[in-house]
Amino acid sequence: MDFSSANVPLWRFVIQMGIIAFTVILATIIRRKIPLIKKTLIPTSVLAGFILLLIKSTNLLYVDPEFLEMVTYHGIAIGFIALSLRVPKEDKSPGAVRTAINSGALIVSTYLIQAITGLAISLGLAYTFMPELFKASGILLPMGYGQGPGQANNVGSTYEKLGFVGGQSYGLAIAAAGFLCACIVGVIYLNFQSRKNKLKKEEHDEISGSVTIDEFQDQGEIPIAQSIDKLSIQVAFIVFVYLCSYLVLDGVSKLLGNYLPGVAKTVSPLLWGFNFIFGSLFAILFRVIITRLKKVNVITRQYQNNYLLSRISGLAFDVMIVTGIASINFEDISGLWVPFIITAIVGGIVTFLWVKFLCNRLYPDYKEESFLGMFGMLTGTISSGILLLREIDPNFKTPAANNLVSGSGSGIAFGAPVLVLISMAPKTEYMPLVVILLASIYLAILMGVMFIKRKKKD
Repeated sequence: MDFSSANVPLWRFVIQMGIIAFTVILATIIRRKIPLIKKTLIPTSVLAGFILLLIKSTNLLYVDPEFLEMVTYHGIAIGFIALSLRVPKEDKSPGAVRTAINSGALIVSTYLIQAITGLAISLGLAYTFMPELFKASGILLPMGYGQGPGQANNVGSTYEKLGFVGGQSYGLAIAAAGFLCACIVGVIYLNFQSRKNKLKKEEHDEISGSVTIDEFQDQGEIPIAQSIDKLSIQVAFIVFVYLCSYLVLDGVSKLLGNYLPGVAKTVSPLLWGFNFIFGSLFAILFRVIITRLKKVNVITRQYQNNYLLSRISGLAFDVMIVTGIASINFEDISGLWVPFIITAIVGGIVTFLWVKFLCNRLYPDYKEESFLGMFGMLTGTISSGILLLREIDPNFKTPAANNLVSGSGSGIAFGAPVLVLISMAPKTEYMPLVVILLASIYLAILMGVMFIKRKKKD
């Protein structure tokens, strides 16, 4: 085997990951050393993504677009599998379950509002000025704003196979606009409210903290290093679960292809597009099996380490954000600038008003903290929500930060019908109208979950 640079496939991964690493390092330095950039609160991974997009678009370095898509696709799955493998810890504080349910319902209700808004825009344009526009394209708004680049990439790619030309780049562009909305609108709101003395910004420096033994290791865990390193075990679990997910999806796709070829053409792209969901389900199943084996003393130690799994998921999501933004191809959306701009602006306004309305009523004791965290997350990712929240609650004295985490967990259950709506939207010409109707009905149900029981309690 030739180990020299002439063997391009051998060095391709190292070269491309090296370019990505360079942009992350450069973005870290820029964000740290340029006060104006730091004040925008733009996450380092987002800044790195735009730098890599600039490098790719100007051909300063060769950036392989297929490699970027591959990393984005696998990054979201690996990140969710790592999160799902973590051993859950009970929150025994009063009202914790009710708050988690409300937070999950708030998150998914925002997805629905974004979906209704996006579809209304795409349908309005398709039936008037842009008859060639893919009518279901508007549902990429909650994928880009609410879920981020990974989901926008997967659903956009799936829709592209169903006839939406430029769907992948369009979804990624919406996700990039969401990050800008989170940072720009969030910072403007912070400064406006602070000038009116309605909230107080607290100065803080982004310094590293210490990790205690209790945070790093649970009681009964395997040692940090024995015959195999603890990090190696976490990586082995993640890769094994991902392999199981792949084998099952491959088997289902082949069965559908052999016996129901017509169904396979529609269902198979959706299965592979939502591979991270199946990865999460297998991770949860794997975690439950380990827990049961531990209860009957077949396994005597806890093998998962929540701290390391969180770090792995953080790495996967950061890289996924960088490559997702850099995957945008401006040529693909050359004919989609009008729906993109309208969707991005109107989507940001609607999300702002909706999240503000709900946070004022669900979290009256810390409504500003909750709004900033939720708005940042529901236009970007949880990291952008945390960045905005830290401006007024740097030490997380309010439950707002915890609500982002607990709400994301309960939101998985509430969000299942949304995935069904996404799969339905592109099937026929008039299906987007049906999806708007069904989304409105489900939105009313979630409003009941958030407020009817709460009134009875009051």
